[in-house]
This record gives sequence, C-alpha cells and structure tokens, in this order.
Amino acid sequence: MEKETDLLQGAKKTDVGPMFDSIAWRYDFLNHLLSFGTDRVWRKKAIRSIGEKYHNPVILDVATGTGDLAIAAMKLNPAKIYGIDISGQMLEIGREKIARKGYAGRIELLSGNSENIQFPDTCFDVAMVAFGVRNFANPLAGLTEMCRVIRTGGMVIVLEFSKPAGFPFRQIYNFYFRNLLPYFGKLFSKDRTAYRYLHDSVMQFPDNEDFITLMNRAGFKKVQQARLTWGVASIYTGFKE
Repeated sequence: MEKETDLLQGAKKTDVGPMFDSIAWRYDFLNHLLSFGTDRVWRKKAIRSIGEKYHNPVILDVATGTGDLAIAAMKLNPAKIYGIDISGQMLEIGREKIARKGYAGRIELLSGNSENIQFPDTCFDVAMVAFGVRNFANPLAGLTEMCRVIRTGGMVIVLEFSKPAGFPFRQIYNFYFRNLLPYFGKLFSKDRTAYRYLHDSVMQFPDNEDFITLMNRAGFKKVQQARLTWGVASIYTGFKE
C-alpha cells in the first residue's frame, strides 16, 4: 500500500523531537482536553491487558513522552519500567511527575530512539508504546527493535489512533481532527504546526489490517486488535515466539 511505503522509507519530513519539545509544557493538558479524558481510559485498558498475562514484569515504554503510560503501568507492580523518548523536554516533565508520585527508582526515563533501542536483546517481558508509532521515522524498524528487546514469550502493546469507518462517526471524527483539534491545539500550545501534524500523521498512518500486517513483518505472532470508542483508537497486542 502506498501510504505504508511512504512511512517505511527514510525519515519523516517533520523533525518531531524539537516539535514535541516546543509543546511539552502543554502536552498533558491538551491530551486530556482534546480527547475529553478518554486517553486515560484507553491507557488503563492497555495496561489491563498486560496484567492478564504477567506479574511483576520488566517493561520498556517506547516514545514515553511525559510518562503517562509508564505511570499507569505501576498498577502492575512491575519489577522495573524504563521509558525512552527523543524529546528532552518531555522527559524532564515526565521525571518531575514520577518524582511527585514517589515512583523515582522504579520508573527510569532515558533519552532514546525507537529505531536503535539502547538495550540488549531479550531483556524485557513487555514493550509498549502509546500514540508514538506513527511518529517513528521508520515504524517497521521501531517495531522490529521492540521485538528484539523482549524475551521469548514476551508481549508488545501498541495503543494508537485509528480511523473509524461507520457513518456518521467517521464524518464527525474527520471534521474534529481536521478543524477543531488543530485550532485548539494552536490556541493552548502556541505551536502552529504540532496539532496540524497530529491530524496529518493519523490520516496517513496504516491502521487496522495494515498495521497488523506491519506487526507481523516485525516478528510478532498472534497479533490482535481491540477497537476503542467506535474505532477512534485501537490496542494492538502481539507476542514473540
């Protein structure tokens, strides 16, 4: 598929690291505001699927941002969580949140790139990413790296936006993402491009069966998709055999 090929070849035209640095101070507020709080519910569901399989797991959170998914995963009583991200400002805010919640030492946030993860092979039980795969310069390379660092029998969790198909929700969704979300994103973050980029990246990203195919190519087996909120987002799960 053409849109998949475009994403798999070369780096993205948008340099997302500095872009996310510029909106880091408003990132959490806008996530909750623009999703009407449902992003919290989606993260809890993603974490719940890990808890059904593992006890006290060692977890890698890729594109951790300000650490919301890692913090949500503390409900699993993990042995350790490492989060990596390319945005220094997002990581700094995440470290402050983690310290306030008393999780310092149990969650460690590090600068890192999804296409070249700095950890050795087979050292995690779970690798997870929320709303980050579509920002990878090369999604297939990033998913392949996530497969590399988990143990045999390990699990990957991908929480990502997807595009609803049913009428009239698809039309409402497209209008909101194309018009209202960039407007309010710009109003509160003062960044002209970041929330227009959000719309474009979601529209261009291969979702549903295309993304399942991508996960299979990265080496994951038993890949499944759970659609959330009429298909606005999805949780994809897979295992390393």
